[in-house]
Amino acid sequence: MRRRTLQTLLTTSGAAAMLALTPLTAQAAPHSGGNYGAYGFEGQYPTVSGCSGSFRQVGPTKTFEGMRLKYFYSDRCGSFARIENSRANCAAVLERSNSGAGRADGWVSETVDPGIDYAYTKIGNNLHGRVSRALLACDGHALTHTNWY
Repeated sequence: MRRRTLQTLLTTSGAAAMLALTPLTAQAAPHSGGNYGAYGFEGQYPTVSGCSGSFRQVGPTKTFEGMRLKYFYSDRCGSFARIENSRANCAAVLERSNSGAGRADGWVSETVDPGIDYAYTKIGNNLHGRVSRALLACDGHALTHTNWY
């Protein structure tokens, strides 16, 4: 029963719930869950050969208390999330849906490094009918997000 409760929590709350359960470290580190890594380019940063320079911002920049959330997409590689002007204990999160239904099956996050105010995630493969969205999460709470693309 305990396993089912955690699974339900993660399914309904997505990456923000997982961030609340994951202790934040002093150094930024990527975290992921669900079936993230199941598709090509997942687990790599957008600077990887073949993807670098192919991303464009999609949708408007979202803001929360001066922090900015941006969503980038490449029809060759997938997507990633970036946060800017961020405070400590915040993370850029990318959720990916296998079915395109807008329910996260996999996610990846990246926390802000000490001394800088931005972070960006590894690539999420939202090609071939899959969709993804970006979130800004601070202290384990999703503060703003983009639409599913």
